[in-house]
Amino acid sequence: MLQHLRDTRGFDFTGYKRSSISRRVRRRMEQLGITDHGDYLDHLELHGEEFTALFNTILINVTAFFRDPDSWEYLRSEVLPAVVAAKGPTDPIRVWSAGCASGEEAYTLAIVLSELLGRDQFRDRVKIYATDVDEEDLARARQAVYDERQVRGLDPELLERYFEPVGTRFQFRSDLRRSVIFGRNDLVQDAPISRIDVLVCRNTLMYLTAETQARILARFHYALAPTGVLFLGKAEMLLSHAALFRPLDLRRRVFTRVAPATATDPPFAGGDGQVPGATPPATVDGTPEEVLLSAPVAYVVLNGDGTVRLVNRAAEGLLDVSAADCGRPFRDVDVSYRPVELRRHVDLALAERRVVRVDDVQLVRDEQILTLQIRVQPLSASTTLRLGGPPAVAISFEDVTEQARLREELSQLGSRLETAHEELQSTSEELETTNEELQSTVEELETTNEELQSTNEELETINEELQSTNDELHAINDELEERSGQLNEVNSFLESVLAGLHSGVIVLGRDFLVRAWNQQAEELWGLRRDEVLHQNFLALDIGLPIDRLRPMIREALAGDPRSHQLGIAAVNRRGRTIEVRVLGSALNDRDGSPAGVILMMDEEPPDAARPAD
Repeated sequence: MLQHLRDTRGFDFTGYKRSSISRRVRRRMEQLGITDHGDYLDHLELHGEEFTALFNTILINVTAFFRDPDSWEYLRSEVLPAVVAAKGPTDPIRVWSAGCASGEEAYTLAIVLSELLGRDQFRDRVKIYATDVDEEDLARARQAVYDERQVRGLDPELLERYFEPVGTRFQFRSDLRRSVIFGRNDLVQDAPISRIDVLVCRNTLMYLTAETQARILARFHYALAPTGVLFLGKAEMLLSHAALFRPLDLRRRVFTRVAPATATDPPFAGGDGQVPGATPPATVDGTPEEVLLSAPVAYVVLNGDGTVRLVNRAAEGLLDVSAADCGRPFRDVDVSYRPVELRRHVDLALAERRVVRVDDVQLVRDEQILTLQIRVQPLSASTTLRLGGPPAVAISFEDVTEQARLREELSQLGSRLETAHEELQSTSEELETTNEELQSTVEELETTNEELQSTNEELETINEELQSTNDELHAINDELEERSGQLNEVNSFLESVLAGLHSGVIVLGRDFLVRAWNQQAEELWGLRRDEVLHQNFLALDIGLPIDRLRPMIREALAGDPRSHQLGIAAVNRRGRTIEVRVLGSALNDRDGSPAGVILMMDEEPPDAARPAD
């Protein structure tokens, strides 16, 4: 099922902890009454809209303003002043809120920085990038409108300064809202935002496996500036990632970036910035365009407006693209999304003016699996002129299948060497018995700590789920209270109507049980309402000859739309013989079917003529 979601929708949940994602998927299946994963996969394939419901169930979007106030206070008083002090008076401050959900965390950062810098400097210097994978939550975050329950934890003074009332809700100030930029970013697959001074990612990593966490933390390390700060949730400790981050305050989960030991190409940069396989035009006979067309590496060159400028011969042989595609929008050409989605890499290369490299791309060609290295290279102005047009980007597809095979063999040889080294180390450790015992104790403590960390993350995940369920129950409870109030109003209105009638009113259901009995009926027959409600009317011992009313009641229950009137002698509650006029009519449901009978009774004056039976 996870493979189906990845292949058809582009969302890779395989990096999430299996216990957590299984629990969330089972919950959605229980809501639909489905017990088998195969049946649910069939349901997903038949109902495309079900993916949205499943996606919202898997992603537990629990957040709040100033969540964990003690940690935010430490960030406000200790961390952010140091970050600002390390900057020049006009240098920009870049903040990234990863996994921002419905935006409360991003706007909390805006409030804290605005309080620290002042509104004018905040607007001029601060950019807050807020990202998430849930498009619905991002849409809500962009609106920046929250109800009373969501802003309940805010200090009243901050609420007044930073929010404007909109009916019964509150909207974040529009002049500060422009500094918060919302966008979709998948931490598992997408490239990170660079040169970040403060990176906030709270209670997001705990849903992912250790391997996925390691990949994301490597991206975070690349994203942060040399003095950047990482702010995590209370269930995330990074004890096994000391080479990337060191704690500023472990209890509050605030970490700073550790500089790499050696200078290497960053994992998301373009190395030397050159297109592999290209030859400088000054040293080759012929035009630069001819050089590209005959180059051994496959090239696709794009114009500045996003159309295909040039496709060389190697690209025609390797990819599903030809010279006939020149002039077409790149997004309409298969190579833009197969074998890998390239449009976002092109946008990133143009936006940051750097080479974007995509490694280990698999391509099936003639029943062979090829490994490609793709580089997206923004072209310089001089290159643009030499090519005789306005191309903006050159995309190279280099076949590195043999290199990949050699790397795999090298990895296997490295594993063997590591095994031999471990055996030698084991022999050495046998000679150092005391050191071995100490090392064993340390390893046991580390293992126990890892188990405790894993358990803590699992408990935090369950707590998030419980909080999400609690929010749903609160919403249902609010709706029930509203419906109960409406029902009480209707009941009060009905009681007022019945009490205001001068006739005795008795309402019977189809089962002849008494459903309503007003005060005038009590005056006539001497029985209180609580004595007769839900009692069989035909079995009541009152001074009214009920047997004579049976035909009238049955005709009304049979659906006769007419009203029936009957005058009969009866004995009232005081034991006095009176003449009673009874009017009977059908009580219908909304669909017009008979649901009961309404009987209205009036005492006739002594000299009134009695109507015929």
